[in-house]
Amino acid sequence: MGATEDAEVVRRGYAAFSAGDMATLTELFADDAVWHSPGSGSLSGTKQGRDAILSFFGELMTRSEGSLVVTLDDVVGGDNHSVGLNRVHATRGTNTLDQHGVIVFTVRDGRVTEAREFFEDTTRNDEFWG
Repeated sequence: MGATEDAEVVRRGYAAFSAGDMATLTELFADDAVWHSPGSGSLSGTKQGRDAILSFFGELMTRSEGSLVVTLDDVVGGDNHSVGLNRVHATRGTNTLDQHGVIVFTVRDGRVTEAREFFEDTTRNDEFWG
């Protein structure tokens, strides 16, 4: 697959996440995919395997009481990586998180094999998620 096809996988992933479409997310992540979330908060660190990644997504929704919205601004496809530029908005009680983020995806054979998140303010992200 090329840069255009890999970027489309990323677009489909963002759309599936936004729709809560777990079936599509399951299809788009390799069984042994790895997700890296920066920082030192309780949700930071590496998630090994598709099931751990999907569980992490579920925990984000639980902690935000379903308010988490990730808006895809753009996707840049490349030969080895595709980059999703996004905006994250969520509320938790009276606390609001609203910041830009970037996720660098590695896509092989139409499936995400690795993802690395980067946040505008990692400390703020850690504080928000607890």
